[in-house]
Amino acid sequence: MKRIALIGSTGSIGRQTIEVALASPDEFRIVAMAAGSSHAEFSRQVAAIKPEYAALADGAAARKVTEIPACTAFAGGEEAALAAAAWDTADVVLVAAGGFAGLKYSLAAIRAGKTLALANKETLVCGGDCVMPLAERAGVEILPVDSEHSAIWQCLGLNRRAPFRRLIITASGGPFRGYTAEQLRSVTPQMALRHPTWSMGAKITADSATMLNKGFEIIEAHHLFGAEYTAINVVIHPQSIVHSMVELCDGAVLAQLSRPTMKLPIQLALSYPQRLPLADARLDFSKALSLEFLPLERGMYPCFDIALQCAREGGTLPCALNAAGEVAVRAFLEGEIAFTQIADVLSGVLCHTVRGEADCYEALCEADGRARIAAGELVRRLAGRPT
Repeated sequence: MKRIALIGSTGSIGRQTIEVALASPDEFRIVAMAAGSSHAEFSRQVAAIKPEYAALADGAAARKVTEIPACTAFAGGEEAALAAAAWDTADVVLVAAGGFAGLKYSLAAIRAGKTLALANKETLVCGGDCVMPLAERAGVEILPVDSEHSAIWQCLGLNRRAPFRRLIITASGGPFRGYTAEQLRSVTPQMALRHPTWSMGAKITADSATMLNKGFEIIEAHHLFGAEYTAINVVIHPQSIVHSMVELCDGAVLAQLSRPTMKLPIQLALSYPQRLPLADARLDFSKALSLEFLPLERGMYPCFDIALQCAREGGTLPCALNAAGEVAVRAFLEGEIAFTQIADVLSGVLCHTVRGEADCYEALCEADGRARIAAGELVRRLAGRPT
């Protein structure tokens, strides 16, 4: 039985991880869990799971939790939540906490020598230069949970170090593929949150609409698989059935296909090196199935282009990009700026950002903080508010 520490239990990936674990009680047990501030949902989860340890990072929210199973130790505050990521009896730590905040949990898991099942993009987008060497020195395996990187991992025989010629990441194209510039200016948050094939959290759904998410995935793939950026491509695949592909040295291309569900990559990361049955992902080949692939046209998705430039320049620039993106997307979702102005915030922040080395957590925190301040000022200016 795999014993799991789940970080970010109340988010989309966290909730699905709980469903996977409860569906296979002989295979998985969640022994520790942590979340941010959603105390009501967290209380329900803890009551159902009865872990050894549970913590809410928001101390004020933690004080609102009144009913905890007698078998569960409960605490509040950031340090208490970090303790879940290093819980002694856990075999694997699944980090599903969102945003830059998730990085510190990944670092805590690695320093504790735990296998890391990684669903937090920012761990590698922002901190890949320090996270990967740290994991290597600690002998910690990093298992991808993102569907695209899990697909590549599967095509490589569950060996991140296997040879390849090219990685091909698929993208649905989001809900606005084919929109004109004029149409994009009138996109509302409600429209952006209607992803054509996936059900995800608000931030990642918005990033999928701008394709910033695909830029982040290129950076993740670079770190996870040791791929040069010239060996990573993105293609539009509207059906979201092929989750990514790998081209081998002789030109053969391997692909991983399944219905669009996050439960497959979650379960695989938890059960590795075994595979377990999962009905949710099965395709029905008794019915017609069409697979379409289209080139990603440069210039159509400015956020993707900005991310690609940051990836190539490296250092702390991807970290600054992520921070600016978190601020800009939140401002869009709250109705402060237009959809097309998300890219304006990103480019505005980055053109005044000095590249630094991303070799330690402290440097990343500084880059993140500076970019958030700059992005906030740009948002206020674009929204016509005093700066």
